[in-house]
Amino acid sequence: MPAVHLTPDDHGGEPVRTPSGVLLPPGIDPFHTRLHQIAPADLAGQTTQTSGMKRLEAVSGKTVGARNLWMGQTHVPALTNSGNHHHGASETAIYVVSGHPVFVFVDLDGPEPVERRIETSPGDYVFVPPWVPHREENPDPSHEALVVIARTTQEAVVVNLDALDWSEVTLPG
Repeated sequence: MPAVHLTPDDHGGEPVRTPSGVLLPPGIDPFHTRLHQIAPADLAGQTTQTSGMKRLEAVSGKTVGARNLWMGQTHVPALTNSGNHHHGASETAIYVVSGHPVFVFVDLDGPEPVERRIETSPGDYVFVPPWVPHREENPDPSHEALVVIARTTQEAVVVNLDALDWSEVTLPG
């Protein structure tokens, strides 16, 4: 392995030596020098919830010290709709693991707002931009829908709404 030469960064930070003697670059704390495994039994349910669904947290600021990412699962039981909600400034990527969840939002691109439904299957991805009000539905009469979610915040930002429109969305500033 080639030698790595570490020097203080431009802001005056000094390299850190781990308990095992490894010299780390400035700005790397010892907690962020290893991989973290989260087994299914370790998923945390103590995160913001929306009616009709169950969010389980895997990767977050609380669970592994993530600084810019949240990842977990959402379960929507058979014949259930979630409440209307948005995820604040967070971008959200969704991967459909099982079931056929439907994602509902109000499309503002035409001359009139129109409620749109995105019907999905296992293997599909859905992108939810920041602030977009939406809900998940599971029309299947007998099977739960399971999706994996990744967000650009280290916590599960969820703002529950009364309506599926922009009337309750408040941008910061």
